[in-house]
Amino acid sequence: MRRISAIFIAACVVIIAASAGAVLYLGFGVDASTSTIVALAALTGMALFNSVSNRLRDRADLGDQIADLSRGTADLARQVAEISRRLNAAEAKIASPTQRARAANDPLATEIGELGALVKQIAQTVASHAATLQKQETLAVRPMVSAAKPQPATAEGSLAVSENAALPGERFRRLSRDRIADVISKAVDANRIDLYLQPIVTLPQRKVRYYEAVSRLRTEDGDIVPAGDFIDIAESIGLMPKIDNLAIFRCVQVTRRLLLKSRDVGLFCNVSAASLTDALMFRQFLDFMDANRALASSLMFEFPQEAYRNFGPIEDESLAALAERGFRFSMDHVTDLHMEPNELANRSFRFLKVPARLLLNKTDSNESHIDPEDLSDLLARSGIDLIAERIEMETTVVDLLDYDVRFGQGFLFSPPRPVRAEALQGNVDALKTGASESPGALLGAG
Repeated sequence: MRRISAIFIAACVVIIAASAGAVLYLGFGVDASTSTIVALAALTGMALFNSVSNRLRDRADLGDQIADLSRGTADLARQVAEISRRLNAAEAKIASPTQRARAANDPLATEIGELGALVKQIAQTVASHAATLQKQETLAVRPMVSAAKPQPATAEGSLAVSENAALPGERFRRLSRDRIADVISKAVDANRIDLYLQPIVTLPQRKVRYYEAVSRLRTEDGDIVPAGDFIDIAESIGLMPKIDNLAIFRCVQVTRRLLLKSRDVGLFCNVSAASLTDALMFRQFLDFMDANRALASSLMFEFPQEAYRNFGPIEDESLAALAERGFRFSMDHVTDLHMEPNELANRSFRFLKVPARLLLNKTDSNESHIDPEDLSDLLARSGIDLIAERIEMETTVVDLLDYDVRFGQGFLFSPPRPVRAEALQGNVDALKTGASESPGALLGAG
């Protein structure tokens, strides 16, 4: 059809051009050559006009076709998207029973695991209590036996372990000041200040999050003396920097071992105020910790509340020097809640240990402007975690949960246990060679 139209238009163009030439030649008397030129010019002009018109019309038709094709493509894309949506919905319907079953089983499996851990902890606690009761019964029977058969005194005097011996603290108090200093000094030199660890657990899950390192003095006869029975005496005679030296060195080694197993476990290391004011010891202590900055997030130094309140400019400078190296601090032996959390936070204290009895017994803390029920939230605003210590009963844990306490420590979870010898293997020779040297000898060995 289009070809016939083109032929017809071409014939018309030729006829019109010839007619124009004939009119000029016959009607107006123009010569033949001029009439021919005009006729050819008219033919050329009409041919160009026809060609351009046809091209414009073809371009418009092509644009319409492209638009139709685009609309068809868009409709096809919508149809594909609708089909994909329906397929996804069908897959979700098929997978939903499996997901629901898995979602229902996962919490049950978690709860069963936690219950198993709790049962294991309860069994260990019961066994520990039973052993303690049996030991107490044995100690109660021994005095009667020793009354009938007295034991001869040894060269160590009242310090030697005998059947009718008093408690370790009482034996220490019966000794002279010089004798006590000699016993503690010999224990330090002989590497008989042992390190014990007591776990700090999360509540209510009871997962171990931190450990506290405590010292125990072991006499020549194997008697174990708790820190509370000799620390005050050691401080008064100036031996605490030497004891802290040993404890800090071992705490660094234990922290390294703990981090090999888990990056989420930390260690609290008790440090006396005397170590902060001893210029020689603290300079070496600071150099040692500077070389162990990698442990700053996992090793915390702990100070009693009474010592903190008696800190002077020297102690403040020592704390600031440790804080500059990234180390954080903890406060324990809290006797009242007269404190400013913001002040503690500004001095890099990130943990506060409060006895559970003080938290739960409002009569002992009603003179403070801080309500024990609000203590956890108040400390959290300053970036300080509250740890309830000296927990010995299950009912105490239940009551502490109402106070939003996240961490707990006490004999209910585990008593302090000695660090295994292999945990300090490789450091024994260094400890022995540095025992009789200056207070910083062990730190230099690290």
